[in-house]
Amino acid sequence: MTGCRPKLSWPDLSGARVGVWGLGREGQANLRKLRTLGAEPVLVDDHPPADADAQADPAGQQVLATGDGGLAALERCDVVVKTPGVSRYRPDMSRLAALGIPVVGGLGLWLAERDEAGLRRILCVTGTKGKSTTASVAGHLLTRLGYRCLVAGNIGVVPYDPATAGDFDYWVIEVSSYQATDLPCSPPVVAVTSLHPDHLDWHGGVEQYYRDKLSMCSQPGAELTVANGDSDLLRQHESLLGPRVQWVSADDDPAADWMEPLGLLGGHNRRNELIARACLIGLGVPGADNDGKLHTAAGGYQPLPSRLTAIGTVAGVTFVDDSLSTNVLPTLAALDAFEGRRVALIVGGHDRGIDYAPLAAGLVARAAPTLALTIPQSGPRIRAQVEQAAANAKWTPAFAGARDYPDLEAAVAAGFRWARPDGVVLLSPAAPSFGQFRDYRDRSKAFAHAMRAIS
Repeated sequence: MTGCRPKLSWPDLSGARVGVWGLGREGQANLRKLRTLGAEPVLVDDHPPADADAQADPAGQQVLATGDGGLAALERCDVVVKTPGVSRYRPDMSRLAALGIPVVGGLGLWLAERDEAGLRRILCVTGTKGKSTTASVAGHLLTRLGYRCLVAGNIGVVPYDPATAGDFDYWVIEVSSYQATDLPCSPPVVAVTSLHPDHLDWHGGVEQYYRDKLSMCSQPGAELTVANGDSDLLRQHESLLGPRVQWVSADDDPAADWMEPLGLLGGHNRRNELIARACLIGLGVPGADNDGKLHTAAGGYQPLPSRLTAIGTVAGVTFVDDSLSTNVLPTLAALDAFEGRRVALIVGGHDRGIDYAPLAAGLVARAAPTLALTIPQSGPRIRAQVEQAAANAKWTPAFAGARDYPDLEAAVAAGFRWARPDGVVLLSPAAPSFGQFRDYRDRSKAFAHAMRAIS
């Protein structure tokens, strides 16, 4: 892997000249942490605010652009703490490595300062999809079992941020593929919910993405990986999953009903729930192996937004928001959650050039009536692949075709008309939201607005 990844911890940076590379949410937490240590921060961002009144540093310190003096400033630092969005495979990262300047991440610094007992109270969860839900379920169960638990990491809270400091019994950390490349060590128990090609521009290729994504499974300290046993890709990459693997499948423990109060849809979420439980048992959490206690603990769970969430019903048609599904794998899982039901699937968004053939095959093979409503940018390309799959299929008794629409509002209205009287309008776009929307949340709001316009 490009760049240095020594086992430095936050206390090691006390009094040092430290580059803060990237000033987004995690970068701001890095800066707050450094200022508690008396470090001398040097602030660099690829795209600092052009307006001085919108300065990325609340204290008013100058933020240098990476390409306009920022890299040179980083080259004069003792160590650089980067934000996860800065790829380790960039040429400027190689430049720092050649100069012997350690480039580290905040999450790695936090893990490195924990002793063995502290690491045994941390669960790290990764996966192309499903990691947020699994982390939130594990955190909810721990809290309802009576423990002080912080769910943090890629899910939105930075565990070492002075602004969120607290005394906790357990930490559940959602780890992205970007963050995984920053970790010099791992806690004993980690989870992998799924594996599918993603973020290839950041990692430089699909196999490198797989290696980076799974790297925390075999870092020093790792003992047990609880992994998705239904994933052929994960089983093919078992050698990257560390010293011991526990496979968990969606149909395991068929009589278990403790997860019913969680209210999550789909077999993939049942697997995520079972993975969360297996991790808590692996951590030795009292009560995690007791169905009755878990059933009680599962009550009161609030599903994460934009993740296969029913947002309303109009004239018998259910509207389901799965805006966070940005590739084929979760969209196929979302369809599986409505086995036997009529589904109008809204799909398409920013076109990253991914292969939609598996999605097309899944659509035309579905036993229940299914209509694909495609929206820009990638919509026409998805429609073409779906039509090709339908033409090649010997039998598509329930497939209703694929149709292009100019925007989300038009697709929602058409989907509602087709899905009546008791079907589902499912937004599971298999693409990011860039271009038409600010982010997946903005896309979710537009979906809800279009539903309300119909009602």
